[in-house]
Amino acid sequence: MSDGLRLDPADEYPHPPDDVVNFNESVYASGWDASKRMGGWMRLGNRVNEGYAELSVCLYLPDGRVACQFGRPQIESNDAFAAGGLRYAVSAPFERLEMAYEGELLVLDDPSILRDPKRMFQTAPRAAGSVRFDIRGVSPMHGGEPTTPEQERQMYYGMQFSRGHFNQHTAVDGTIRVGDQQWDLDGFGWRDHSWGPRYWQAIWAYRLFIANFGPDRALMLLKNMMPDGSARRLGVLLVDGQYEEITDLDVHTTWSDDQQDPVAATLGVRTANRAVVIEGRVLTMAPLRNRRKAGDEVLLSRVAEGFTEYTWDGRKGYGIMEYIERVEDGVAVGHPL
Repeated sequence: MSDGLRLDPADEYPHPPDDVVNFNESVYASGWDASKRMGGWMRLGNRVNEGYAELSVCLYLPDGRVACQFGRPQIESNDAFAAGGLRYAVSAPFERLEMAYEGELLVLDDPSILRDPKRMFQTAPRAAGSVRFDIRGVSPMHGGEPTTPEQERQMYYGMQFSRGHFNQHTAVDGTIRVGDQQWDLDGFGWRDHSWGPRYWQAIWAYRLFIANFGPDRALMLLKNMMPDGSARRLGVLLVDGQYEEITDLDVHTTWSDDQQDPVAATLGVRTANRAVVIEGRVLTMAPLRNRRKAGDEVLLSRVAEGFTEYTWDGRKGYGIMEYIERVEDGVAVGHPL
């Protein structure tokens, strides 16, 4: 835990909401099975002052299909993480928890239909779905709520995206069922928990890389880009069970020609103990978006969620490559960096 951050076992559970209309308390968990080259992530964000939760389930199947669900189920309190068939429960703070979903899934042979959500919801085949992640921490906890102005300035996402935030690399056992197909998962993942004001458009542009290479090695790296051209480079490498804070991060992205999606990235990473080059290659892209009305204006952000195979010193690992940025005049503002 860094100086100037507060994190207690009670932070695993819901927090009293702020008075701001856009208070959001979010829990997220992913799980990836390297032998099957599949997995997924789930997120529930309680926006109790707006009367709903943001529900996301996104599963990357071995044949390249995506099974997913997105919704805004109604909630009346911030007392639990349970809405729309998605639930999150802590059995031992900082050690063990479960995230599970029961409900309908949209099954996408071509995930690019996610670019047109209206058409997707109208035309995509549907199947009964069930997902269970049994989650065990394999790393120290990382993050917390800032208690000093210096830590506020060093926050990963900023006070207008999450006032408190912590995360952890994990081992994940569980199952994914889509219709009459079922896969048992035996792998690794990552989870986070945040609370405070959130609008997705508070992020101008960022590149987030998360992966596990086994119980002993993992990464979480973030390049957070600002409108003035500056950027903050933050994150950790997990090496032999201990986190090493990064001191520098270089990101070189390879883009698709048609939609300007990230298809690969080369990462140059330094910590006090090592300098490494890590390669990431997107296996399946889920091109998502977030829209919000601000008066007469519609603010749009793209959220590119790529299931990714990473290579570090010859070892293969799996996780996500997440590029979020505003779209202005039809252009993603962070492209081509």
